[in-house]
Amino acid sequence: MSKLKLGLPKGSLQESTLELFKRAGVRIKPSDRSYFPTCDDDELEIMFVRSQEMAKYVEQGLFDAGMTGYDWILETGAKVKEVGELIYAKSGYRPVRWVLAVPNDSPIKSVKDMEGKRVATEVVNIANNFFKKNGVTVDVEFSWGATEAKAGLLVDAIIELTETGSSLRANKLRIVEELMTSSTRLIANAESWKDEWKKNKIENLLMLLKGALEAEGMVGLKMNIEEKDLPKIEKVLPAMKKPTISHLTIPGWVAIEVILAEKEVKKIIPALKRAGATGIIEYPLNKVIY
Repeated sequence: MSKLKLGLPKGSLQESTLELFKRAGVRIKPSDRSYFPTCDDDELEIMFVRSQEMAKYVEQGLFDAGMTGYDWILETGAKVKEVGELIYAKSGYRPVRWVLAVPNDSPIKSVKDMEGKRVATEVVNIANNFFKKNGVTVDVEFSWGATEAKAGLLVDAIIELTETGSSLRANKLRIVEELMTSSTRLIANAESWKDEWKKNKIENLLMLLKGALEAEGMVGLKMNIEEKDLPKIEKVLPAMKKPTISHLTIPGWVAIEVILAEKEVKKIIPALKRAGATGIIEYPLNKVIY
C-alpha cells in the first residue's frame, strides 16, 4: 500500500490540528509516550514534530508533506511547495501576528527608537530582515523561551507571537509595531509533489481540511413552507443565501434547505416561523466544499 509521510505540529497547535482533521473525516489518536499517533487512514504515516522544524524536514524529504506556519517557512528559508493556506490557530480561526513589544513605561515609541537596542525573539532571521528594512541597527538575540519576561529586564524589547494580545497586556507590554501575520500552511516536498499518487493524496487532504474550516460557524436549516409564502421566506433569509427548493408530495408545499452562519440562526428561526415555515430543523456541518 502507498503511504504518505505527513508531519503534524506538536505543541500549541496540536489539539486544534487534531480537531480539524477529525472534522475533515480523519481520526488521529495520539499517544502520551509516542510521536507516532495512530490514524484511521491507512495511507497516512504521521509523526508529530515542532512547527519550527517542519519546513526543513519537508524540504529534506523526511516528510512528503507537513503543516507549519508561514512564519517558520520564512524563518528557516526552506524550499518547499506551499500547497494551501489553512487559517486556524491555537485558540481561534484567525491569522497570528509577530509583533515588536516593549514594557508599558518604555520610552520606545517606534521602530526607529530601537537603534542600538537589544531585542529577544525566536525568529532571529525575520527580525534581522525587519530591522534592516527599516534601516535600524539592533542586537537581535535568540530566545529559548519565557520571552515576555525578558522585556525591560534582560532586553529592551521582544518580538513575540500573539493571537489576541491578551498575554502581552497581562505582562504589561504594549505593541510598537507588527512585523507580519502568519497562518498555517500545508506544504509538500518538491520531489513528493512530482509523484502523482502523493500529489493527489495531498490535494485531497487540503480539500477536506478547507471544507472543515469553511463549515466552522455554519449550520444547515431545513423547513417546509406553502409556496404562496415563499416571497416572505426569501425576505427573511440573508442576502446572497439562495435556498434549495424542492416540491413536496403535498400540493402547494415545498421544502427549503439553506446554509447559514450559526450566529444568524437565533434571529432568523423565529422570523421564519412567523413567515409560515414549519418543521424547521437546524443541523451542524462538518465540511462545506465549494
